[in-house]
Amino acid sequence: MDDTEARKKEAKAYRKITSRSDLGLWEVQTKRTIVEELISKQESTRHELLIPIRHERMSATPFTFFRGAANIQAHDLASTPRTDFRVQACGDAHISNFGIFGSPERRVVFDINDFDETLPAPFEVDIKRLVASIEICGRTRGFLKKDREDAVYSAAKFYRESMMHFSEMGTIEVWYKHLDLERFIENDPNFSDADQLAIMRETVNKALKKDSNRAIKKLTETVDGKLRIKSNPPLIIPIRDMLSEEKVLYDFSYNINKALEIYVKSLPAERRDLVKHYEPLELAHKVVGVGSVGLQAWMLVIMGSTKGDPLVLQIKQAERSVLEEYYGKSKYKKGGQRVVEGQRAIQTAGDILLGWLSLEIHEGVHRDYYVRQLWDAKGSFDLETINENGLKGLASMCAWSLAHAHAKTGDRHAIAGYLGKNDTFEKAMVKYASHYADQNEADYEMFLKYCNK
Repeated sequence: MDDTEARKKEAKAYRKITSRSDLGLWEVQTKRTIVEELISKQESTRHELLIPIRHERMSATPFTFFRGAANIQAHDLASTPRTDFRVQACGDAHISNFGIFGSPERRVVFDINDFDETLPAPFEVDIKRLVASIEICGRTRGFLKKDREDAVYSAAKFYRESMMHFSEMGTIEVWYKHLDLERFIENDPNFSDADQLAIMRETVNKALKKDSNRAIKKLTETVDGKLRIKSNPPLIIPIRDMLSEEKVLYDFSYNINKALEIYVKSLPAERRDLVKHYEPLELAHKVVGVGSVGLQAWMLVIMGSTKGDPLVLQIKQAERSVLEEYYGKSKYKKGGQRVVEGQRAIQTAGDILLGWLSLEIHEGVHRDYYVRQLWDAKGSFDLETINENGLKGLASMCAWSLAHAHAKTGDRHAIAGYLGKNDTFEKAMVKYASHYADQNEADYEMFLKYCNK
């Protein structure tokens, strides 16, 4: 018996400690105070002027609440049966955190696209967040129970079968593997509907056009011959429009040159030279996402050596992962480095300008950030209009991407051996997704009461 088969056999035996069916266990808890406690704790480090925006975005539907409540599910998962098969987890692998972006070779890639919570953790942390999000999204869209269960089952099956496939491949083969988006869409029967296929292709085409030049056209204007970022408070506030009291809160603005100097050092040598050809032009604070609202997120326009050669960077604050309390502290002391190193390990292909920095904004007070291009052929599928088959197809793509990330960073042979060849795992995930969606709805009602206090 070779080492691979031995690890599979050992992992199979692990089912006696934590069975695959055990992964589906969750009992709904009502009227629990932990929801308010966890939200209050997280918001204690957020910009208080932006908290109402965060609440507004999370209050829209149970799904938007779920998107902003990664810390609540992380708390809940810590009390459920778990395995010892650790991977570099995304930490917030809900269905909206997968999408399209451009690779360095300028091909369209579908993959995980949010890594704020990344940390080594058991593989099921990610897959449980994904399947719960699929069920919750389906409920928000008003899909029938059978259609929701089919989408969750399909995701779990794709994850298991993909992991089995990766286990049969060589290590470097796994690293080279990527999801061919066009081929997947054309061959998956869930996208056979002409209208749904057209929507998917249009999403890809829009992503290809989404770059710094388009960001400049949409987010900036020319006044007296000078390019400047459009003001749209409180969502976008250029430095020039900030009041003195806001500048105290946003001390980062006074240190932009220092920040760029530190950031450049986190890049490979050849990319340091690339960035040095640009000069900072305009800076604004820009509210992004749902769960991230309240953290500092800057939009920086830098200009190249020739006219009309802009580049738009996002500089986003990084805190501790919501998983650290339950699965151990990151080996990286700087939050930005934790995010960047995790993303580099997980993604099939990443932003060539991805980097990080830590900056002293007050005496003895530091903040961590990571840096990336604001728009780099980025696109996402519209979950407000997606139909039942589209959700099932998208769920499968997300599951493949998640399995690929876990196969690259964990013991793919052990995970494959544990999951096995039958559908016990799929049934467990369908059960968990349904019960945790019930929990999410109860928590959502608690959150609405919390917001109205």
